Amino acid sequence: MSSYTIKELPKEERPRERLVCHGPETMKMAELIAIIVGSGTKGKSALELGQEIVATFPKLGDATIQELTQIKGMGPTKAIQLKAAFSLASRLAAGSNPPRYLVDNPVHAYNLIKERIQYKKKEVFGAILLDIRGGVIRWEEISVGTLNQTLVHPREVFQPAIRYGAATMILVHNHPSGDCTPSPEDYRVTEKLVSASKLMQIPVRDHLVVSSEGYFSMRKHKEFIFS
Repeated sequence: MSSYTIKELPKEERPRERLVCHGPETMKMAELIAIIVGSGTKGKSALELGQEIVATFPKLGDATIQELTQIKGMGPTKAIQLKAAFSLASRLAAGSNPPRYLVDNPVHAYNLIKERIQYKKKEVFGAILLDIRGGVIRWEEISVGTLNQTLVHPREVFQPAIRYGAATMILVHNHPSGDCTPSPEDYRVTEKLVSASKLMQIPVRDHLVVSSEGYFSMRKHKEFIFS
């Protein structure tokens, strides 16, 4: 059972009153969430609900509506309100951010990613997610282990692209051996993912194989795979 309700708190400690008197920048995340959801549920105040949400989702903006409704007291309406608030905050923040790093060619992609994976002792497969202008949204590590069609499934590859609103992507994986020449299996996996990308309408621009010796651009050497 909850030890208190919002109304039982001293007036100066209630989230809405604190926002009015001291401004939103002084408030904790849980307090802001409490204001957005408006009310709690039996045995749990809105503030306690906010605290549980913060504890459950380290990256609040990534929480889906379905995931939010798994929290007791978070029905669909509250989850939608909260997701809308997260989206609004993200768009406002994006409007004040400097331009994204643009990837116009394989060298740009290699320079972006080389420090992350070129010296890894295991094969790491991931994707550079890009916006419509070729600006980098994020690097997404997808799998660790020998690259093959069983390990790298289109579902795992395109799920992050959909989630973060990518327009295109560049596939990347490393060769711990130091030889960045693609294997026959590398090409088979690439062809499978390029085919899937056409259905998903999220084009694969290239697939880089990175090693301690440099990189190999599949598009540069076998452009027909991507056409």
